[in-house]
Amino acid sequence: MINNHEIELPNSSWELKEIKELGKCITGTTPKTNQEKYYQPEEFDFIAPADLGDNKYITNSTKKISKKGLEVSRVLPKNTVMCVCIGSSIGKVGMTFKDASSSNQQINSIICNNEYLTDFIYYLLLYHKEYWKSFSTFGPVPILSKGKFEQIPIPVLNNKIEQLRISYILSTIQKSIEQQYKLIKTTTELKKALMQKLFTEGIKGEKQKETEIGLVPESWEIQPFENTGEVVYGIQAAVANNLKPVGHKILTNKNITLNGRIDLEKINYFVLTSKRHFDTILKKGDLLFNWRSGSKEHVGKTAIFELKDGEYVHSSFILRIRTNENHNAKFLFYYLNYLREIGYYQKVQTYSINAKFNKSAINAMPIALPKKDEQIFIAKTISVLDKKLDSLNSNIKLKQELFKTLLHELMTGQRRVHKLEFDNIYKIGNEKLNLVAEPQ
Repeated sequence: MINNHEIELPNSSWELKEIKELGKCITGTTPKTNQEKYYQPEEFDFIAPADLGDNKYITNSTKKISKKGLEVSRVLPKNTVMCVCIGSSIGKVGMTFKDASSSNQQINSIICNNEYLTDFIYYLLLYHKEYWKSFSTFGPVPILSKGKFEQIPIPVLNNKIEQLRISYILSTIQKSIEQQYKLIKTTTELKKALMQKLFTEGIKGEKQKETEIGLVPESWEIQPFENTGEVVYGIQAAVANNLKPVGHKILTNKNITLNGRIDLEKINYFVLTSKRHFDTILKKGDLLFNWRSGSKEHVGKTAIFELKDGEYVHSSFILRIRTNENHNAKFLFYYLNYLREIGYYQKVQTYSINAKFNKSAINAMPIALPKKDEQIFIAKTISVLDKKLDSLNSNIKLKQELFKTLLHELMTGQRRVHKLEFDNIYKIGNEKLNLVAEPQ
């Protein structure tokens, strides 16, 4: 047993065990990559660290191997617990979903003994991942060998009934989170399809005409973008280290997400000293267009400013678009993001060290515009799905916090299962997470 890392037992119901005592430990192996027979035809999952994500089960792998490849690999049955032990993603934990899977050598797996519930061991290692990661060797590539991994002491609950109840509680919440992710994915795909239809056929499904920006509704007028409003550059200054709340909050391209949201997790500040600076103060309804970035796919990401007037300004890599009275800002917000998603900016932008699509380019850019009442209708239609996505994302954060809290309390003994009231129903938003039913 390795004793150079301290860990406490939650209470007398828990016992310190080496990981190898929980089950058989196996390190993955890679069939020779120059032997096509091991990889063709693609039949069985060959799991790599990138295949482990937020979900418990690894339902599919990016890479596959053939039956011959599986024969020279270390075969893993369904419900094997997998831990990434080499590389930058060390600490990831997952479980096999199929009976015949294998993994590469970056993963150590545990086929659990009968006295331990596999789900419980998964949650145990998930909770203690920072602890067992700390046993890895330091260096450019962190490594936790099988020999060291299986000797790590970890507190284990010996009562299998209590293991079952803990697993059921955590699984119930985790399944709800996974279902939420599926709803978000489906709604996002629906939004993309809706935008494609509205921006190419309009609200009446009318005939289309071919333009340099692609197919657009026949009745829409092609105009230079400068006809929609005023486009201005932001403040040119180094603000990355301006973290003290002095002056105005300044939004940079890092504050705009790819899905058109303003992310305020990391905010910088800037003291305004000139008229040019004061002219960059943002108002509700302003559009923020990322015109320059080292990453091509980020050029053209656009957010609509809906925060408090007067508190924010924008940096030089963001163009502020203030829409005139003849056009609808929300419509342009969706349209500009749609053009990025179909790759329009990448076709026409210029490249140097950074990809860019500057003020002159956006002012001259042709854009297909319907009448303002149709713009408003389109914006409201897409907004319905945006509100749905906002609700789903808010809901998932609450569930993730509940999962995190219960995982901590249950794995540290702060909450004992026999003290839990199983007739309790956790409610998140309008959804009830019933923790009463027997495990399936």
